[in-house]
Amino acid sequence: MQKKLKVVAASVLFASLSACSLLPEQSDETKGWSASKLYSEAKEELAGQHYERAIQLFNKLEASYPFGVYAQQAQMEVAYAYYKSQDQAQALAAVERFIKLHPNHPNVDYMYYLRGLINFNDQIGLLNFVYEQDPAERDPKATREAFAAFKALVDKFPESQYAPDAIDRMKYLINAMATYEVYVARYYYRRGAYLAAANRAMDSVREYSDSPAIEEALWIMIRSYDKLGNVALRDDATRVFKQNFPNSKFLDEGAPKPERKWWKFWSAS
Repeated sequence: MQKKLKVVAASVLFASLSACSLLPEQSDETKGWSASKLYSEAKEELAGQHYERAIQLFNKLEASYPFGVYAQQAQMEVAYAYYKSQDQAQALAAVERFIKLHPNHPNVDYMYYLRGLINFNDQIGLLNFVYEQDPAERDPKATREAFAAFKALVDKFPESQYAPDAIDRMKYLINAMATYEVYVARYYYRRGAYLAAANRAMDSVREYSDSPAIEEALWIMIRSYDKLGNVALRDDATRVFKQNFPNSKFLDEGAPKPERKWWKFWSAS
């Protein structure tokens, strides 16, 4: 019986090997391609928005020609391709890898800039929560990371061609972070959590003193302290408010208007 089982097993193995030998070998169309050929084909795929194929070709280029200038360029292009395909995690990983491997590359400033853009576009989506989700449920981590990335670019490469745009985006991000804090403060105020509202508004005033959002932050502080019966802090906040915003609309209307959609300018970025 045991002998018969061995014969059957051998027959099955032989049949499997024979079947495999009948299958056509999977061909690699890129076999033998030069570095320049791989790069040009990958760039063409990238331009055509075929990001997955472009990434495959760039990775093939780096694997086949790891020590040439094309390999370094391929690493940068892969990061950009992941960014365009909205794969944030892979894009950031590719950026960090390039910066670590090539800290002195002549175009490393672009990778710092791209790192900011990746997080910047993610936080644009975060702002959409305003009408969809309670603000206390979200944390603007991507906003802070985008700001830090752009700041690193400006600090390390102040003469970079990407620095002016990074500075503009940093200004926007400051407003975005301040607006987030004010929105949360308003959220707390409307639910009767006046101490939490006052503290959140104070955070905005302290951290983002140059943002237009602090006008409403101060107004929330005034109203919150009034609700809490803290006359001293209310009057102090009122003094600062009137000194900085003597013609504020809040003084006439007594309550803040809905948020202005000032961030829409960036929605196309």
